[in-house]
Parts: sequence; C-alpha cells; structure tokens
Amino acid sequence: MKTVSTNKAPAAIGPYSQAQIVGNLVFCSGQIPVIPETGALAQGLEAQANQVFKNIAALLTAAGSDISKVVKTTVFIKNMDDFAAINAIYAQYFTEPFPARSCVEVARLPKDVLLECEAIAEL
Repeated sequence: MKTVSTNKAPAAIGPYSQAQIVGNLVFCSGQIPVIPETGALAQGLEAQANQVFKNIAALLTAAGSDISKVVKTTVFIKNMDDFAAINAIYAQYFTEPFPARSCVEVARLPKDVLLECEAIAEL
C-alpha cells in the first residue's frame, strides 16, 4: 500500500489519507468542493460539482493515473432534485465507457456541501 498526498487537492480533515494505491488500483477518499489553493468552498451547485471532479482528477494525477481510468465512483448528494444537474457536469469529466457508479441522497455532508464523490481508478 502506498499513500498519495498532494497539495493540488484538499488536505484530509480527519484521520484518513487523500488516496491509497493498492496493487494497480487507486482508492480516492471522498472529495468535497474545497478549493485547495484557498481552503474556501466553491459556491453553488455547478461550481461545487466542478471542484469535486477537479479534486479527484488532481489526486489521480498525483497517483500516476488519470480520470479516464476511473472504474467506480460513489456520489453522495444532499438533494436528489440536483441529480440531473450533477449528471450533466459528471459527463464532462467521465466519458464512455462510463465508470460504474452509485449515487445516493444523504442528510448531511461535511461542511454542509451539496455533494461528495469518491473514486477508484486503475493506474
């Protein structure tokens, strides 16, 4: 197991790693829309979704992979009414063949953000 750490994605805010490499897979911790350069939260659904996927891409780059190698994502959203809007932004980052995905509505996310996403990718 190898720990991945980069200042191009938000630092962990608890006892966890940004990502771990095990074998030929990269396991990215859930990413929220924190802007790594400032520590501020992106504002609004579109900006938050874009920031989440940028953070995942940055982690994967630091691990020696990239977003095109993602095989599974889990998306946690605060409001299922945002599903279509998040899907449209998701499709800008993930292309066919799309990763397997779960998407669930949750009552609350860290820092009261609108979404969080975790990913598993090949190296």
